[in-house]
Amino acid sequence: MTATKGEATRLTILHHGVEAAYRVGLGGLTIGELARTTGLSKSGLFAHFRSKEALQLAVLAQAREEFVDFVLRPALAAPRGEPRVRTLFERWLECGRTRMPGGCLFVKAATEFEGQAGAVREQLVQDHRDMYDSVAQIVRSGVTEGHFRADTDPDQFAFDLDGIMLVAYQWNRLVGDSAAPDRAHRSFEALLDSVRT
Repeated sequence: MTATKGEATRLTILHHGVEAAYRVGLGGLTIGELARTTGLSKSGLFAHFRSKEALQLAVLAQAREEFVDFVLRPALAAPRGEPRVRTLFERWLECGRTRMPGGCLFVKAATEFEGQAGAVREQLVQDHRDMYDSVAQIVRSGVTEGHFRADTDPDQFAFDLDGIMLVAYQWNRLVGDSAAPDRAHRSFEALLDSVRT
């Protein structure tokens, strides 16, 4: 199904919004900032979003979709079990290494909004829960396929994998440690070894 011109314009605007939010933070993202980024008028953008919060939520939805397209869909296309978990890990690691704003925005926004109440924080919490559920379901398929032990705790695996990804992201992006991806691979292999049959 082909997008209409209006839908295509909105997607382009939202993609720029994800990139802008990555630079200035989700809290710093305004219709004015997005107007500067896209070259569109504030009034035209206001017609799309109506408020800063509506813009933030739309940008989060776009970041989520970009992450799903880059990480989750390719993982789900891989064979069930360990190959699917490996694809998930590799795509997620690549997302952080290539500075893909859609994936990185969630790391930044989680810190930015952890102490704030409201719809944006609630959406971030739900997005994180959904991600954990997706990882846990992928791990469950590994148990069903006989690749992982029957007593594997999929939720703990999701928690541990998220920890590996956050540390790899910080050491790659903040510290600039070129060994971060190799260390992440070693940690991931140890995590897999802990659940293999």
